[in-house]
Amino acid sequence: MQRNIQLLVLWFCLCGLALTLATAADNTTTITKATTIAKPGCQTRCGNLTVPYPFGIGPGSNCSIGEGFDITCNTSFYPPKPFIGKGNIEIYDISDTQVRVHNVMAKKCYNQTGGLVDYNTASTDLNTSPYSFSEVNTFTVIGCDDLALISGSEQRNFSCGCASVCSKARDVPNGSCSGIGCCQTSLPKGSQYFVASLSSWQNHRDVWSFNPCSYAFLGERDSFTFRGASDLSDPDFMNRTKAKVPLVLDWVIGNQSCFVAQKSNDFACESNSYCVDSDSGYGGYRCSCNKGYEGNPYISPGCQDINECVNPDNNTCVVICINTAGSYNCSCPHGYFGDGQKSGRGCIAKNSQFPVIKFSLGMGFGFLSILIGITWLYFSITRRKLIRNREKFFQQNGGLLLKQQISSNEGGVESTKIFTAEELEKATNNYAEDRIIGRGGNGTVYKGILPDKRVIAIKKSRIMDESQIEPFINEMVILTQVNHRNVVKLMGCCLESEVPLLVYEFVSNGTLSHHIHSRGGISWLSWENRLRIAAESAGALAYLHSAASKPIIHRDVKSANILLDERYTTKISDFGASSIGEHISLRDARVFGSRLTDKSDVYSFGVVLAELLTGKKPLCLERTQE
Repeated sequence: MQRNIQLLVLWFCLCGLALTLATAADNTTTITKATTIAKPGCQTRCGNLTVPYPFGIGPGSNCSIGEGFDITCNTSFYPPKPFIGKGNIEIYDISDTQVRVHNVMAKKCYNQTGGLVDYNTASTDLNTSPYSFSEVNTFTVIGCDDLALISGSEQRNFSCGCASVCSKARDVPNGSCSGIGCCQTSLPKGSQYFVASLSSWQNHRDVWSFNPCSYAFLGERDSFTFRGASDLSDPDFMNRTKAKVPLVLDWVIGNQSCFVAQKSNDFACESNSYCVDSDSGYGGYRCSCNKGYEGNPYISPGCQDINECVNPDNNTCVVICINTAGSYNCSCPHGYFGDGQKSGRGCIAKNSQFPVIKFSLGMGFGFLSILIGITWLYFSITRRKLIRNREKFFQQNGGLLLKQQISSNEGGVESTKIFTAEELEKATNNYAEDRIIGRGGNGTVYKGILPDKRVIAIKKSRIMDESQIEPFINEMVILTQVNHRNVVKLMGCCLESEVPLLVYEFVSNGTLSHHIHSRGGISWLSWENRLRIAAESAGALAYLHSAASKPIIHRDVKSANILLDERYTTKISDFGASSIGEHISLRDARVFGSRLTDKSDVYSFGVVLAELLTGKKPLCLERTQE
């Protein structure tokens, strides 16, 4: 018993020693990996600003990488204020690539009569320093009667200006520097010197009541928001803007490129970092930590490895995280498999592999089956609804009556075809816009191509009156029997749509009206061809009036309804389509209470003859009434 107690005490002592050594080791690691900010013995803070190497507090103190990075900490202020070198440019913030400093502003103030009462220019000189003006700055002018100029030095010579005008306070927009009360422009990247000055056209005499002063400054674009008319009359505008809008400076080490600097003895980048060339145009470089490292890349021991495993938010491991130099690895505990990644397979117990796979496959197939079933059901319902609508329209539009008429007609009407809606949709590419060949008050005409390569014209009327169904069907039967080389052939119809669709042979060369009145004239439309077209048209009308199985009155004879095919052969068209679209019987049509006869067509044909003879339009507002 006594021996066991001694062994137990010894075991506790060894555990305590191990714990102490581990704690000490952890503390040592923490101290070693703590970021080194400044050189040993050098001050790291001035007031509210932390000053990292390569910057250093105290000119000549050897705390910076060079004279251009010296910072003076003026303790006469409370809290103390840091300034660049021995100058008067106050520093607000230092980052890896930029320094934000106190702004300077040009100003001009006038009295009511235009006299100058306050004036100063603004300039900043960074020549021979490691700083240049960042491209995140913008040159801003505030005022309603002002022109501001900003110029560079001989090292980078440039000059640009910005004008800002307005006549009334209510015209000045908030938040917009577009030239009304506020104007902005940019500077060339890498500039190290500027001077800004203001001038005025009327010395603010016309705008003095709401804008006595004008201002110009270079500052961070995203830190300034123009407040419209309130900024123009604010006496504290200058102090408020200086306090809130810093001037942003880019900084670099030396004036050599990374390639050249790496060969020298004073290369600034320490371990686990890489060099980045400046894009200012004057050379120089900066150092940045490699991925997976952090710290100050300018001072020994350089950048230190980030232990991503300490904070779960910094890694993607599910269970076990193993830190490595510049990165980390994920793994699974004993009895589990997978990549250990939250965004990957994670860690899966080996004995649960097959149930999980079965469950996943079952869920997947089940969901897929439901999706397929819903899709099939949706399309089935949609197709049934479409079929029912087509059957309803077919009956409404007199489809059964047309079939009865065709079957009972003596000798039959072999050329008549009742097209399905699907056939015509395929023929017109679902009534595409590029298939439209004509529009009118009664409907739209589409070009269609049947599966046997025949080209057809499909007229889609706008409306259909149920009271006109029987006359429409009777006229369909009559028109399909019309067989004359100078009459457009009606090939059939489709009754499965809301309004009937009429199918004609396709005539490719347009209307006679187009050929008569097209600018520049058509060389083929000679006197001989005009006589031929007139004779063919007259023959077609005579056929309709006298030779057809039942007399047909066209009702709308005009040059726009006379078509020409590829051989310029005449084709009379719309000798029933317009009447059908307006629900007026071809055999008993009335317009404004007047009965239409064959004389109506003859009179209209006379107008076409006059149009052919003179080449003038029947109606033209440009001519005199006589």
